[in-house]
Amino acid sequence: MEFKFGNAALLFPPLHITIIAIIIIFILVRWSKQLETRRFTVFFYFLISTFITPIYSQSTSEGVFELWIPAGFILVFFYLIRSERYHPSKMKASILGFSIALYQLILQYIG
Repeated sequence: MEFKFGNAALLFPPLHITIIAIIIIFILVRWSKQLETRRFTVFFYFLISTFITPIYSQSTSEGVFELWIPAGFILVFFYLIRSERYHPSKMKASILGFSIALYQLILQYIG
């Protein structure tokens, strides 16, 4: 979406992505209210869980092949399993971040 104001313009992502972002923020705020202290950590677990990185890259005659993994989710998952500060809201936020990471992986391979 594009809104023009004279010489300036505001560019927004497509409507469905904007709606999904609003829903994700609403869910994260609701989960953060379940924590007694350090409520902002839910957002950090979510953001870290969305990180993906290539672990293998090979150049071929057809192009470059890269194998991507959701490294952020793996790190957060093992940290939460071993941590004394485990809370279901933190795990929910990291799983939500994992779903965004899977979306990014699909875009990497298909898009």
